[in-house]
Amino acid sequence: MSTVTTSTTDKATTADFVAPRADELAALLVGHTRPARPSALSASLTFGWRAMLKIKHVPEQLFDVTAFPIMMVLMYTYLFGGALAGSVSQYIQFLLPGILVLSVMMITMYTGVSVNTDIEKGVFDRFRTLPIWRPAPMVGYLLGDVVRYLIASAVMLTVGVVIGYRPAGGVAGVLLGTALLLVFAFAFSWIWTMFGLLLRSEKSVIGVSMMVIFPLTFLSNVFVDPRTMPGWLQAFVNNSPVTHLSTAVRELMAGDWPAADLAWTLGWSALFVVVFGPVTMRLYNRK
Repeated sequence: MSTVTTSTTDKATTADFVAPRADELAALLVGHTRPARPSALSASLTFGWRAMLKIKHVPEQLFDVTAFPIMMVLMYTYLFGGALAGSVSQYIQFLLPGILVLSVMMITMYTGVSVNTDIEKGVFDRFRTLPIWRPAPMVGYLLGDVVRYLIASAVMLTVGVVIGYRPAGGVAGVLLGTALLLVFAFAFSWIWTMFGLLLRSEKSVIGVSMMVIFPLTFLSNVFVDPRTMPGWLQAFVNNSPVTHLSTAVRELMAGDWPAADLAWTLGWSALFVVVFGPVTMRLYNRK
């Protein structure tokens, strides 16, 4: 009895259904105004917020911008302060701006790691189908990482002040030096977005990043004055972008205005964006 009832109901439902005509479907699809396409700034900020949400869900990512900078400041100050400057209080005045540059430069490589991880998960296949400004995902990664650089800078400056760092330039000098460092780090990170797209695994990205960052940062004036180095090494160190950046940040925080080093640093930053930005987008479009 129940079988007959169910069968009768199904037949009635099938008979009541009427397929829509083609013109009715077209009216539903195109009869409404299409939402406005998001601007380049809006799309970039959205992807930057996405990068920040990753930190919210995986807070362990903040280890490299909190514990690592603290360790770097304390280790180099107390290990080498007495030997290189005679006292910790004197060496921290020279070291802190340099170690600030070193730590932020080390953190930049994680931009490439994040890009490579999302590629392996297939997330970028979805991004490329969205009606947005094409570079927005890449710029979003970099904007999100600028927040990480800012956190690392704040942590290191706080630790430095606690152990005796006293910037003669005051708050204004510290803000100018930090802003210059963030601009350079944003531009420098384009190198790692390129490697994140180019290399096959995140381990490869980390390996290549270390091969580039370590020579650039340690062969500079981050730890010592280049005048103590051999002449052939001074020629490299004095023309290194990290040396120009470190000198500019150090002088700004000391209350001076290093025009030449500022020009070199901003020039290097522009060069990184102009060269590696288009290469990154070409790889992204072809990936």
